[in-house]
Amino acid sequence: MFKHVDYLQFQAKPEKPDAFFAAKLQELIGGQFGEMTVMMQYLWQGWSCRVPGKYKDMIMDIATEEIGHVEMLTTMLARLLEGAPGEATEKAAAANPVLAAVLGGMSPQHAIVSGGGALPRDSEGTPWNTGYIVASGNLLSDFRSNVAAEAQSRLMTSRVYNMTDDRGVKDMLQFNLARDTYHQQQWLLGIEQLIADGFVEHGIENSNAEDEKDGPNRTFYSFDPESTAGEGRWAQGPSLIDPKSDLVYVQDAQPLTDDRPLGPAPDPKLYVTYDGAMGKGKPGTGAGAQGVANVVNKIKGALD
Repeated sequence: MFKHVDYLQFQAKPEKPDAFFAAKLQELIGGQFGEMTVMMQYLWQGWSCRVPGKYKDMIMDIATEEIGHVEMLTTMLARLLEGAPGEATEKAAAANPVLAAVLGGMSPQHAIVSGGGALPRDSEGTPWNTGYIVASGNLLSDFRSNVAAEAQSRLMTSRVYNMTDDRGVKDMLQFNLARDTYHQQQWLLGIEQLIADGFVEHGIENSNAEDEKDGPNRTFYSFDPESTAGEGRWAQGPSLIDPKSDLVYVQDAQPLTDDRPLGPAPDPKLYVTYDGAMGKGKPGTGAGAQGVANVVNKIKGALD
């Protein structure tokens, strides 16, 4: 259950309308790293969290706060559009609201689609989509994604902050910058808590660690003979997974196998240009009824 309080978390009062800046502000709402993304990302993570108590409560608290941030931004944007496009005074513009919007720097979609309100889109009009969010069910992986999301969100907010002199807009964005600073800390501290509570051994996602090959899990491969990447901490010193094992730097890395990237002989019915080097292709291996039969036989074999 969600409850709505009819007050913004922080005020969203611009000094004056600014349709041109409102178009830029759309990025902070519906962009890939906008508030809609973190809102939906945290909601999905919270709903899917299988650890009741402080973890689920924490995720749902921040998710609910992000709903409020979307409301703050959409309110600010609507107020920036209030009275716009009043800057256009030419007769042609006065007779054509859409032309007036363009001349005034306003997004045409604000005039045509939303009637002077915010849109669930980025600054170029691209609709927000669910492909932006990460909700894997693995809290370590999700928390890592959340740190990146908050960092990108704060970076965009900081850039937009420098694009306006409106003290009212800056006041709200100063609050948003501060919250993004805290939220990055929150997710990093959340990773520390996962380690302290024994859910993970360290901050590196390593499911099926017992099956991974030993050696490549602590080796930096350089593919440029003149690379200086080996000077970095990522190529030397103790491994983050096992402090007793040092990282290895391999300069001018060579192939670890004599296997070449050639596939099987192609299905002749696919009419692939082919020199015959791998023998004659078997009909139906990649498509058609025979391909389906091959899959069925594999399933039957696995069941047997």
